[in-house]
Amino acid sequence: MTLWDWSLRAWAAPGVSLAALDLQDAQAQCIPLLLWAAWAAQTGRPAGQDEIEAAADTARVWHETTIAPLRQVRRSMKSRIPDMDDAAREAVREGIKAIELQTERHLLEALDSLTPADFGPPRAVLPALVVASRAWSSVTPRTALALFADRLPT
Repeated sequence: MTLWDWSLRAWAAPGVSLAALDLQDAQAQCIPLLLWAAWAAQTGRPAGQDEIEAAADTARVWHETTIAPLRQVRRSMKSRIPDMDDAAREAVREGIKAIELQTERHLLEALDSLTPADFGPPRAVLPALVVASRAWSSVTPRTALALFADRLPT
């Protein structure tokens, strides 16, 4: 199963989207990077330090240049805007949302390409999430990561 397919399945699992959005919005974590780390661990392809650093660098470029700006524009259009037709605003917002999702898919595909090819036994997800979180940020929200790990499908 590809990282993209696994991510869609994971996102649909009960409580995953809420835990992920908390990690993204309240903890400033990169969800595609965390999904990649969890998937790599579950599929027995845990990344080494070089792959983790490369993944964090790749995620940071996509996030800073594309994903975060798109998300900011989409969120700014959530509320009613004076002198803007609501239907037109919502149509543009939905279009931006689709582009944002497409961008995240491209990021996941880039991360997938960094995944070690050798398969081994599945690994624990939480330690992989902690390592990826540390590569992304100086703050490691262990409680939120544990909740996210617990809700991911196996």
